[in-house]
Amino acid sequence: MTLGITLNKTTQTFDRIAFSPFHIEEIYPIIDGGRFPVKRIVGEPIEVWADIFRDGHDVVAAALIWRREQDSDWRRAPMRHQVNDRWSGSFVPDAPGRYIYAIEAWTDEFATWRHAIELKRQAGQDVTLDALEGAGMLTKPQSGGPEAVAIIQGQCEAYLETGDVAPLLAPELAEAMADSQTRTDLTRSPLLPLTIDRPLARNGAWYEMVPRSQGTVPGQHGTFRDCIARLPDIAAMGFDVIYFTPIHPIGHTNRKGRNNALTAAPGDPGSPYAIGAEQGGHDAVHPELGTLDDFRAFVDACKLVEIEVALDIAVQCSPDHPWLTQHPDWFRRRPDGSMRYAENPPKKYEDIVNPDFSCDDAGSLWNALRDVILFWVDHGVKIFRVDNPHTKPFRFWEWLIHDVQLRHPDVIFLAEAFTRPKLMKALAKLGFTQSYTYFTWRTQKWELEEYLRELTDYPERDYYRPNFFVNTPDILPFHLQGGEPWMFKSRLALAATLSSTYGIYNGFELLEHEPIPGKEEYLHSEKYEIKVRDWDQPGNLKPYIRDINRARRANPALQQTSNLRFVPIEDGNVIGFVKQSADGGNAVAVAIALSRDYHEFWFPFGDLQVESGGERRAVAAVENLITGERHPVEWGGIRLRIDPQRDPALLFRCLA
Repeated sequence: MTLGITLNKTTQTFDRIAFSPFHIEEIYPIIDGGRFPVKRIVGEPIEVWADIFRDGHDVVAAALIWRREQDSDWRRAPMRHQVNDRWSGSFVPDAPGRYIYAIEAWTDEFATWRHAIELKRQAGQDVTLDALEGAGMLTKPQSGGPEAVAIIQGQCEAYLETGDVAPLLAPELAEAMADSQTRTDLTRSPLLPLTIDRPLARNGAWYEMVPRSQGTVPGQHGTFRDCIARLPDIAAMGFDVIYFTPIHPIGHTNRKGRNNALTAAPGDPGSPYAIGAEQGGHDAVHPELGTLDDFRAFVDACKLVEIEVALDIAVQCSPDHPWLTQHPDWFRRRPDGSMRYAENPPKKYEDIVNPDFSCDDAGSLWNALRDVILFWVDHGVKIFRVDNPHTKPFRFWEWLIHDVQLRHPDVIFLAEAFTRPKLMKALAKLGFTQSYTYFTWRTQKWELEEYLRELTDYPERDYYRPNFFVNTPDILPFHLQGGEPWMFKSRLALAATLSSTYGIYNGFELLEHEPIPGKEEYLHSEKYEIKVRDWDQPGNLKPYIRDINRARRANPALQQTSNLRFVPIEDGNVIGFVKQSADGGNAVAVAIALSRDYHEFWFPFGDLQVESGGERRAVAAVENLITGERHPVEWGGIRLRIDPQRDPALLFRCLA
């Protein structure tokens, strides 16, 4: 805040406007001036910096205040002056939720008096009157607790009895007065939003599966019970989240056939994204999968193996969805009266219609979609992957996520938006917990490094949590279409180590790679048919995935994305980097081949230090996270060799 002065040009007089002497500037962390919340994880300190100053030589004091949005009482923590009017402080939210925080600054009048009188005493000046002024401050009403009040009264009485200024300069009195005196010029910064999430919001391995394809009999629709039977296999690979494609009744009108054919043959199951039929809509399950009770049994079975369930939320409807009959005004029709089906030119989705978010009854539509989320939360689901959120109004998602998280602070939302960068970042700002990324198509060393620097730079690191999917039901990247095991391993290792959250779509572990010619899409996609697989077929990658996920769980450095540093490796087809935990006690060095050739290269550690025995020390050795082998570090680095045909990735724990 600054002094405001207006000049009356007619009378040449000044009108003074009420002002504060304090400037609170350059606050960190903050997103777009406080428009959007900063994201952090529960139980971790929130470090806050700001430039705080005022005119004159008076002593400044400052504090952090914070509370949950729905609470009324503030909690406080002191801020400390560092250098050049830069102040810092921290606080630790103890539960997930939506919070607000701010900075308060005020003049510490007693500390100002104390500083001045000490300077005068050092100069040999008479301080009799100054002492009386200080004692007078002690007689004013104070707001401190009983202990502080007792100290103030005691020191005041000691001065009055002896006339000695020493009791007024006692450190305990300064502390008591700092907490108790009236803050007449207290100034508060704008209130800043903060979202505190549980650890799974930042770190987890996702396994995407199509539930109807988890059975064992060819041509027979899988069930939730079949999904339960697969849990030991998925848990053994080390996944934290099982993400289901839509599980709702599938429409019949314009049902798609195999390979996205316009006409379905008898027995074709249709796309699970054509949501809604006579059995219900977004709050119902496809009858061939089972019942709601069967779904709850699956959720409970997942809990036993420490896996959470994520559901796909697609805001779209089959023409047979009950909402089209119950709420026809929620949908837009064409001039000839026909329903407008979904399009993403040149792509057409004849089996899907989209609700109209600008309809006259938009409020009821918004509430109904919010209630879908709450319905599944009541059935044990706390994670939602939202399909194409960038095609729906941003204000809707900001409202929905905020409303749901006020009720259920532990709910996680993943934005599936492969679109323009600023749109993807906007979705993250307005509330999505995690975001899809361009990793799926980043293959060259320079573009991987460039992209990760963007994601880990400020301010992106404070609101954008990347989830690196190596493939999806919609995307079979060109680099996987050769089916080469080394490439599948390389992409898995890159996703799992560069990002603290990553995912695979089922079939990746079996090296599935048959594309529609010339496209990045799966031929015989299970979006349109039921598949049965031999999950133990020879050559599968399950042991490799297990080892990578085991290394992730054992090393906090791999459970975060931001603290990442690339190292200069002369081989242009080997990417090298180091990740380090927040406390500095765990550091992991990674080298991954980006080509099938044999590679030999020097891996430099530079000035990297690891916390050991309360001290930071240079890296003295490394331990292979997969084999357990140890190697000494000499001359600041280590010479490494990669044979991609065996394993394209090397992961080492750094030892001091």
